[in-house]
Amino acid sequence: MAKTTKRAPKKESGPSLRTWLADLEKAGELRRIGAKVDWDQEIGALARINLSMGGPGLLFENIKDYEKGRCTRFFTCGMSNRRQVLLMLGLPADTPDRAIVRHLKETYQKPIPPRRVKSGPVKENILKGRAIDLYDFPVPKWHHLDGGRFLDTFCGVVTKDARTGRPNVGLYRGQVLDRDKIGKLLIPTQGWGGHFLQVKEKRQRLEVAIAHGWHDVMPFCAGSPFPKHICEWDMMGAILGRPVDLVRCETVDLEVPASAEIVVEGYIDPDPATFMVEGPFGEYPGYCGGKPTPKPVLKVTAITHRDQPILRGALEGARPGFPSEDSVLCAYSWSAIAWNMLEAAGVANVTDVWMAPVSTGTNIVVQIRKAYRGHAQQVATALWGTSAGQWFFKNVMVVEEDIDLRDPAALDWAMAFRVNAGQGQLLTFGPTFGSVLDPSTPRDQANPAKYGTGQWTRVLIDATRNWEFERNPDWGDRRFPPVNTIPVALERQIKKRWAEYGIGMSYLDEAKREQLTFEQLSKVLPEV
Repeated sequence: MAKTTKRAPKKESGPSLRTWLADLEKAGELRRIGAKVDWDQEIGALARINLSMGGPGLLFENIKDYEKGRCTRFFTCGMSNRRQVLLMLGLPADTPDRAIVRHLKETYQKPIPPRRVKSGPVKENILKGRAIDLYDFPVPKWHHLDGGRFLDTFCGVVTKDARTGRPNVGLYRGQVLDRDKIGKLLIPTQGWGGHFLQVKEKRQRLEVAIAHGWHDVMPFCAGSPFPKHICEWDMMGAILGRPVDLVRCETVDLEVPASAEIVVEGYIDPDPATFMVEGPFGEYPGYCGGKPTPKPVLKVTAITHRDQPILRGALEGARPGFPSEDSVLCAYSWSAIAWNMLEAAGVANVTDVWMAPVSTGTNIVVQIRKAYRGHAQQVATALWGTSAGQWFFKNVMVVEEDIDLRDPAALDWAMAFRVNAGQGQLLTFGPTFGSVLDPSTPRDQANPAKYGTGQWTRVLIDATRNWEFERNPDWGDRRFPPVNTIPVALERQIKKRWAEYGIGMSYLDEAKREQLTFEQLSKVLPEV
């Protein structure tokens, strides 16, 4: 029997999707779309074009087939450019990328645990039984090659460790298969994958709660590869500077943000007989690969939502010139987490980390102050041994302090003149576990049903100066020839007389002008 319950709303306090929308709108980072749009591919195409332009958040308020009903609004692109990241972090607009990564690195070391509250706006409507219908929500079909409508794209998927009780908040795709069924891509090496294996051993079901539409700090952290001992709620609290208010679910023993827009509760049965065909989906590498295969199914037992809820979602798949919301996560949050991972593993003298947005975590560059033989190899093996290695760190490049790891030209120069494969500076490792979604892996080796994971052979590019070389008296007792630079005294003289020369700098664009500051030119390169 259908059951719909309404409870008196509790006064909202603290962060929510609605406070985030207000912040975006105040900063000029939100557009309300009143023109009618189709959930079938049009929202996805608009998001793709908007992302390519570095555009604002998009709140769709007139969606085909959803002009009236339970849910009429859909929000995307709210965490898709560096301006929005800076807004969330409370940093000045001119904060450089390196400082953003360092800020997050330090913030993630200051967890603020959540607090439990009795109720909240997400309890304003409680649906059970026949009242449950996922098609009441404007779930997009994002790409024309997708196997259907994907609901779980920028949310918080909550599960719990059966032994410790510690929750995990992840970001795992989900396709609507029926009014009360969601097909899930579930990999054992992920956070909730370990929880799934625990209940599978006991022939029990995995309880799941999926929060849609809370402050965008939730998907920002849920989609980040924190080590398994770290709770994502604590990291959200660290960014916000206050605890996340959590409320207990209706039908599962889990907790979700009290002011979330929509929460879907249910369970996953580990019995393969309950699996249903899911996919394909235009995933993070920018391809729509694979084929529809049987996947675990979330059977929905309850939906709770706010009055006039807003569904949140995000376009997947990045390629050159066309980023996704994952691109921002990759560049800032994932780089900061990798830096903390390296320090926790005992790797010395890490000075910067960068995961270029377009490769979405598959490639990583680490900058070090080289202190010993094998330093670069230690960096790579420390990263490869983490649980984040399921999706990330396929190709690791290590450079020294004089190489700007966000400058493709600097990386190209280091690759050209500091890497010699015959000197042990190109290392392959594998085959190992890896992404099931990487199209460079043969499909028969990326079968999660058979292997539980994909397969990668990983690469280290050691682009540091080689310590196997003998010190050369012709090079000032260095192992590597000195870099041709302008003497510091001459640089200072030129700086003093620059106006006299009449050359000027007005013809340079702003980014290039920043690169050519005299402070940077005067930097003495580290020598070995």
